[in-house]
Formats: sequence, C-alpha cells, structure tokens
Amino acid sequence: MNRPLPHPRSRCLHGNARCPDDPVCRPGGPNLYRRDTHDGAVSITEYNVFPGIWLAYKEVDSFQFTYPASYPEDLLEVNYCLEGRLEYEDCARFFFLGPGDLSIHRSTLDGAVLRCPTKHYRGLSVMIDPERAPRCTACLLSDVNVQLPELYRKFCGGKRHFILRSTPQLESIFSQLSHVPEQIRTGYQKVKLLELLLFLSCLEPELSQWEELGCTAAQRMLAREVIAHVDAHRGEHLTAAGLSAALHASPEQLRRSVRQVYGKSLYQCVRAYKMRLAAKLLRETTRTVADIAGEFGYDNSSKFACAFQSVFGVPPGEYRVTAPPSADKPAEFGVKNM
Repeated sequence: MNRPLPHPRSRCLHGNARCPDDPVCRPGGPNLYRRDTHDGAVSITEYNVFPGIWLAYKEVDSFQFTYPASYPEDLLEVNYCLEGRLEYEDCARFFFLGPGDLSIHRSTLDGAVLRCPTKHYRGLSVMIDPERAPRCTACLLSDVNVQLPELYRKFCGGKRHFILRSTPQLESIFSQLSHVPEQIRTGYQKVKLLELLLFLSCLEPELSQWEELGCTAAQRMLAREVIAHVDAHRGEHLTAAGLSAALHASPEQLRRSVRQVYGKSLYQCVRAYKMRLAAKLLRETTRTVADIAGEFGYDNSSKFACAFQSVFGVPPGEYRVTAPPSADKPAEFGVKNM
C-alpha cells in the first residue's frame, strides 16, 4: 500500500538537525515532528524506548491532525489523554477521550486523521510495532513476562477500539511519564513502559467501555449545533429550555450530547464559549470591559468578571495585559467555529 507523502510544511527533527531518513528516524530520540495546520499546529516528540516500542508526547492546538508519513500500519497504539479532548470514529459511533482516559487500537493509514473537538489536546502514546518489538519482555527485564504478540491479538484482533476511563493505576503510570527529569529519562521511561505493559496484560477486552460511552453522529452534530446557536445569540441569556425549543431536541438530549462531545455540562460549555469570544475581543480591541460584557448579555461588569475568571483563572483586566496575542482557548475548553 502506497504511503502518503509528508505534508510540505511538516518536518522530522533529530536533535537540532533535520532527520536524514524520516521513515526510520527512531534511534533513541528525542525526535521532533512538527506541522502547521490550517488552524493551528501539531508537535510530536518521540523517544525510542525499546526496539520497536516508542513513546510519543503529543501537543495539538488544531481541530484535526494526521500522523507523520513515517508511521507504519498495524501498530498497537495506546493513547492516554492528559488535557483536552481526542475524538475517534469507530463503527459509525464517536468516542472522546478526556483527561485520564485511555484507548487501544490497531493503527491504520485510513484512520490516520484524528480530531480534537476542543482544538486542544495533550497526550502520551505508546506505539508497538509487532514486526520489530521483542516477542517477550522477559528479555528486557527478567520476571516481567508479557507476550507482546498475545497483547497485540487481544487488543487488535477485532475492529473496535478498547476504551477505558480514568483509573488510579493509569493516572499513576502516565502522570509520572509526563514529567521526567532529563538525567533519569531513559531508564525511567523503560521502567514505566514495562509497568504499563504488565498492567495491559491483565486487562480483558470485555472491560472496554465502548458500548456505553460512544455517541451517534446525530448526537455529535447536536452538540455542534448548540455551540453554533450560542455563537449566533451570544448576547442572550440561554437556558436549557430555550436551547431545547430552538434546536428541537429535549433538554436531556442536549445535555448528554454536549457532555459526550465536550466533556462539560451544558451550562459550562455555554459560559466557556462566550468567554472565549470575549477573550478574543480583550486581546484584539481596545473596547472597555463593560462594553464587551454587554455584548455577551451581562448587565454589569462584576458578573462578567466572575464568569471570565472562572474560565481563564484571571479577571478580564489582568488577562488583557498578560495574555499572549496567540492565546485562543480557555482552560480545558475550546470549540470549533461553525
């Protein structure tokens, strides 16, 4: 199967120099892949931890992204979400990883486009190439006996993703991997990846939360329509009942759809989206805080400042002074302009 050519603005960096051979650029790392997208940027930093097993740190500020063209097919891919949201489509249903959630699946070139409904994602991925990885981890550390071909068959034998919501064990493994002192990085990554493989070897496919946590294309679209309505009626006081009447869906349908897609309650999403638009005006105009507050339905600046601080962590006046010009998302929330 022919692989797509690399994006003309993408590049793989080995140290401070361009990698001479992108398809095999995993001699240890860090190997840095960057891409400018039409609405943001993607950065992936790879470390080859064991032969055929590498760890990737992903920073995505874009509504969708693709993997480097050097990624082979048929990898066992483990994704863990640290921040933001990551969307999958699987058997005509949609799944969204939030902070602490994990997915396992077989990578394919056809499914190489990944989406971030909040335009923000930070995560860790473990990629296992069954053609290059050792068959058994005991050769890496005695008494850690994980049969990698069996792990691959268990999680990649079917067509569905394995989805697991946040657990203390997952958080312990991945939170420590996300911040590793450079002086112990190599050895620490090896220890934590072996711990992860042991943990995965104890899981059974039946534990997947695929059935109960997916949503339909109609629910996904309804969540987007909620945000589009908020954008068009930003100066109004919007309630679940009002949105229900405008969008011809029950309040419960609205709440569930928004929660599934954006990981927040309906009220939180409406407020956060309005504040995101307000933040853009604070950065790019000289309009007064009171004037901006009025545009979003607040009749006094104090209430607006309270709502703004609940989303961004600072009052609007301080945000205007300290926010970088490129800042375009409130903490843990962002939405696509419809």
